Amino acid sequence: MQIFRLSFFSLLLTALLAGSPAQAQYAQDSLSFDLEHVFELEYATDPQISPGGDQVVYARTFMDRMNDRRTARLWVVDADGESHRPITDPRSRVSHPRWSPNGDRVAYVADTEDGAEIFVRWMESGETARLTQLDHTPSGLAWDPDGERLAFTMFVETKEQAFAKMPSAPEKADWAPVPEVTQRTHFRADSKGYEKTGHEQVFTIPASGGTPRQVTTAPYEHSSMPTWGPDGKSLIISANRNENWRLDPLNTDLHEIDLKSGDVTPLTSREGPDREVAVSPGGKIIAYTGFDDREKGYQVEKLYVMNRDEGETRVLTKDFEHSVHNPTFTADGSRIVFQYTDEGSTKLGSVTLDGERKVVAEHVGATIGRPYTSGSFSLTSYGQVAYTHGTARRPADVAVARQGQEPQVLTSLNDDLFGQIELGSVEQFTFSSSHDQKEIEGWIVKPPNFNSSKEYPLILEIHGGPFAAYGPYFSAEAQLYAAAGYVVVYTNPRGSTSYGEEFANAIHHNYPGNDVDDLMSGVDAVLERGFVDENRLYVTGGSGGGVLTSWIVGQTDRFRAAVAAKPAVNWYTWALTTDIYPYGVKYWFPGMPWEEREHYMKHSPISNVDQVSTPTMLMTGTEDYRTPMSEAVQFYQALKLREVDAALVRIPGASHNLVARPSHLAAKAAHVLEWFQRHGGPTPAK
Repeated sequence: MQIFRLSFFSLLLTALLAGSPAQAQYAQDSLSFDLEHVFELEYATDPQISPGGDQVVYARTFMDRMNDRRTARLWVVDADGESHRPITDPRSRVSHPRWSPNGDRVAYVADTEDGAEIFVRWMESGETARLTQLDHTPSGLAWDPDGERLAFTMFVETKEQAFAKMPSAPEKADWAPVPEVTQRTHFRADSKGYEKTGHEQVFTIPASGGTPRQVTTAPYEHSSMPTWGPDGKSLIISANRNENWRLDPLNTDLHEIDLKSGDVTPLTSREGPDREVAVSPGGKIIAYTGFDDREKGYQVEKLYVMNRDEGETRVLTKDFEHSVHNPTFTADGSRIVFQYTDEGSTKLGSVTLDGERKVVAEHVGATIGRPYTSGSFSLTSYGQVAYTHGTARRPADVAVARQGQEPQVLTSLNDDLFGQIELGSVEQFTFSSSHDQKEIEGWIVKPPNFNSSKEYPLILEIHGGPFAAYGPYFSAEAQLYAAAGYVVVYTNPRGSTSYGEEFANAIHHNYPGNDVDDLMSGVDAVLERGFVDENRLYVTGGSGGGVLTSWIVGQTDRFRAAVAAKPAVNWYTWALTTDIYPYGVKYWFPGMPWEEREHYMKHSPISNVDQVSTPTMLMTGTEDYRTPMSEAVQFYQALKLREVDAALVRIPGASHNLVARPSHLAAKAAHVLEWFQRHGGPTPAK
């Protein structure tokens, strides 16, 4: 049986760490991006601009080589790009930096020997105080208007009585662990594993330290970031406190918590999500995002405003075809700044209360493994915006945009690395789908030292989701493939977000479907350019991309080899084993698996496994609860029964975020390249 097992020692043997004679095994030359460089990457997240607009504090993420972890410390940079410096210990992983209202302090969450705790740093003196000693990790930090208190959310465990009475073990006896019994709908989650019994609750704590006060107690998930009312007497949250919340996962409403009485008052009540709250400076208007739930696979999130005095609600982005996220009021309350993605590119926009929109900033991004759309921002009372600035050639840096001025990128976190190596160029292109001539957008990553007179092997890399999007952003995986000598093609087929609701829902209850025609048309469009060897085509993708990869090999034999990472290959079994099963069966399928057997199997890659002749590798993390290992095993064993060349890669300890650890990112690319090389791909340079 051909099974690849990954461990720290196998990574050493495959030259993923320093000192190996083959550390650049896939590099075309010493100037190309290789597996070793994965450990040198850095990127910015969560930039928070100070209330006065003169400084930006952010989480600078780097790869801890010795502990094989991504970790972050807080750095601060002046808004003119000067005085760039760290402000927390590099040995402690830090997140959620938040300025106090007057800018004299920064609160944040940091790992300690006791777990994750809340700290406050006085920026002028540099003194730091630990505020908490918590049982679980806090999140969603928010200062009150006076800077006297912090609100946050945290999991609160509840004890369950034993399901059955067991005999008592003798003293010092070595008995087996007792059985674990659950009767909950939600009992495990990807990246968390089997969860303890309890719920996310809202807390407040004095900013000078003290005992946290729990302000919600009801058995619901209060996991959204709390937003303070302007008088500091209440908090507004988004939560699903409906009777059927376990099986109706998107039906969240806004609620106001009176901090004196503890009363929780609902502010909205429609069928569908209401979330991402912002309160105007005067407190009269509440902005939030959401939609009227029509149980579609993808639904555009609109921006709403509510007049608190009159209870009137209206939508500000009715005709806007893109989902709105992270609304934030300007100081005068006349505009709301928000984040959205337009044709594969994340941007910042703003809208007046009369619905007048404009673009604030572009090139917002924060990905590193694959080129997904992403990013974050913060806003000052003066209208300055700090955001993560990402491009196809650089992971995220910190940038500032000021009204009437060109945005300024303040940091250059990877110039020391990329100043020494040559990356593959990234070119945007469009093409027509063979299905209906619909225009599809894609990107081509060319090998370093590209020569258009040569013919290169091609890798089609497919995004997951399926309701997600790729864009012109840095991708370590695509650059590793390009450095190995491949032309890499990635596209946004129908079903992708950022092109409007109709485009995304073209795969509603039809996935996989004609999105495959879009993908193959993209390959054909690149073949027409004359620099790709049509006899050396390869395909790979993860999650939804793994679904499409395993589907494609059952439809065509054009690819020399395939790697399906973390796929769902049998929708019937996926629906009954994934951690998001209440969501999956409601929004992706026309009914329950036992009611719609034919539909589930018609769209399952396993139903076409008898047509597969392409050598196929399956790759999944052993702790993946989103697309469980059993999905990959089904396809692998079916191929083995048919005597098709196949491999199964099990990545110990990895969740659905297969590349969360630096070595796993390198290992994924290494195994993809090795599989393709064994089936006609480029021979690694010596």
